[in-house]
Amino acid sequence: MGKEWSEKQKKVQILLGKEAIYKEAIKQLLELREEMFEQISQIVNGYPARAFYQMPFANVKGYHSKTLAYSIWHIFRIEDIVAHILIAGDDQIFVKGEYQKKIGSLIITTGNELQGQEIADFSQKLDIGALYEYAKEVMLSTNSILSQLEYSQMKKKYSDEDKKRLVESGCVSSAENAVWLIDYWCDKDINGLIKMPFSRHWIMHIEAMQRIKNKLCKMARKGVDPAAYCDHSCNHCFLGEWCGSCRTEYNVCSFATIFEDKRCPNAVCCIEKSIDGCYECSELENCTKGFYAPENNGAIEAKVQAMFIRKYGKEAFIEVEDKLHERFDFYKMQEILGQGIHEGLKILENELSK
Repeated sequence: MGKEWSEKQKKVQILLGKEAIYKEAIKQLLELREEMFEQISQIVNGYPARAFYQMPFANVKGYHSKTLAYSIWHIFRIEDIVAHILIAGDDQIFVKGEYQKKIGSLIITTGNELQGQEIADFSQKLDIGALYEYAKEVMLSTNSILSQLEYSQMKKKYSDEDKKRLVESGCVSSAENAVWLIDYWCDKDINGLIKMPFSRHWIMHIEAMQRIKNKLCKMARKGVDPAAYCDHSCNHCFLGEWCGSCRTEYNVCSFATIFEDKRCPNAVCCIEKSIDGCYECSELENCTKGFYAPENNGAIEAKVQAMFIRKYGKEAFIEVEDKLHERFDFYKMQEILGQGIHEGLKILENELSK
């Protein structure tokens, strides 16, 4: 994903340098930003509160050594400051929306000055819902500013007076590891600011967020039953890097996330019935809940796997799944086992006998 974003960002930068296609460059930039913001939305809407202040890569070098909450804060505080104080010359969204109070932050800066445990402590105090709303409002506001910019403004430079305004705003810490930002921003023209705070900066930190959430999911799934409630194999799911399994609080299964309460009907049903999985249910064969909905492409495959577990047990199921996934990916498995209940069950049984 990061490589694709980088390629798109490079293309935008080339297009920005050509007046005849400048508007197309802005259009592609906004599309890229929307695509990247969707990753933030999925993380915010899918993970538990404690995920946002965990530091699975603490004490290592790189943006992934931070937290999910800090990453969001940092991206959008910088964007808000640059877009409004420098480019638009008006009030920040942070100020107009009274977001410091809503988010519950003790600082108004970019957060560059925070280190180690300070980052975790800062992150734990934040209201993630309010932080997300702030980030979204900043993104939309910046998009509006970008849409109104003319090609003739791309080479606009900033002065000592602009630096003074940034200092007086108090939005950049005077700490050595933060204050350099003022010179960095003001040494760029608007074209340069589009490249870094508004696009490349996003890529670096959202990539870091992906690494953090992948690690958190891996940690959550350690020692957890790899068979989902619907009897899919979590070890081989296409959402393996996103989801911590429906048996943990890091559940972002594709069927969980489409429901308002973020809970898959199969998981809810099993928990209510106090059963380990759909394979224990007497209504399995005729069930159309959740993943078993007839219109779902994976309905037959999931039911076949549940019936196999009922007959041969989970140990045999994992053994067979491991064998099959050495040759086929998740989608091919759906196709192979989705030919029909009896056909799919026979395929699994044949694999077990090898």
